[in-house]
Amino acid sequence: MTRSTPADIPRWLRFASEPAVSAATETLSLARALRRAATVAGEPRQAAVLVLFSGSADGDPGAVGGPPADADVLLTQRASTMRQHRGQVAFPGGAVDDGDTDPIDTALREASEETGLDRAGVEPLVVLPKLFVPPSRFDVTPVVAYWRTPGEVRVVDQSETERVVRVPLTDLLDPANRFLVRGPLGYQSPAFQVDGLLVWGLTGGILAGIFGSSGWEPEWDRTDVRDLETSLAAVGMTL
Repeated sequence: MTRSTPADIPRWLRFASEPAVSAATETLSLARALRRAATVAGEPRQAAVLVLFSGSADGDPGAVGGPPADADVLLTQRASTMRQHRGQVAFPGGAVDDGDTDPIDTALREASEETGLDRAGVEPLVVLPKLFVPPSRFDVTPVVAYWRTPGEVRVVDQSETERVVRVPLTDLLDPANRFLVRGPLGYQSPAFQVDGLLVWGLTGGILAGIFGSSGWEPEWDRTDVRDLETSLAAVGMTL
């Protein structure tokens, strides 16, 4: 594993080495910190997720923000038998182990265990602010990284993961695939419907924050607010 320097980062991903990305997640981070204060007595558990992009280093100057046509991001779908977050789409990641040196180490270790990823080929770019997840009471640290030469990924443990998929950015950025979902308690989340998956919650929020800061996203209909349970049912998922 090599940590990229600014000169090594593809131009279309250089936003990730700049303060703007961290600043863009601060609002989401603050909102979740307030929920943490109202939910958890004592210190929450710590976790990290890997937000792993791949795609040609040169980018596409004709695309909004310059991402190449082959750019994608690695996502997993949790097993429907899991006690928490069952069936949800997520970045690979998980809880900090005693032997982990930092959030980057946690994110890479968990991604390797979940997807068979060869962590040696991953170049970490930036560590974003922690985000609190109320159902599991975790503080989650997103680690944005670049996969210069993608390798094989797969479901390693079917009891934990149902799917491992590299989702094209063109699909996620397509305005036809973007909307907001409203949950039973009235909260709203950015959402993406792609490849038979509904990406929402923490994962949807992180992607929306990165896309909004990167200059990649075209205009989409932010007034399109859909019921969460109905949206999940449309892709064969449940809350």
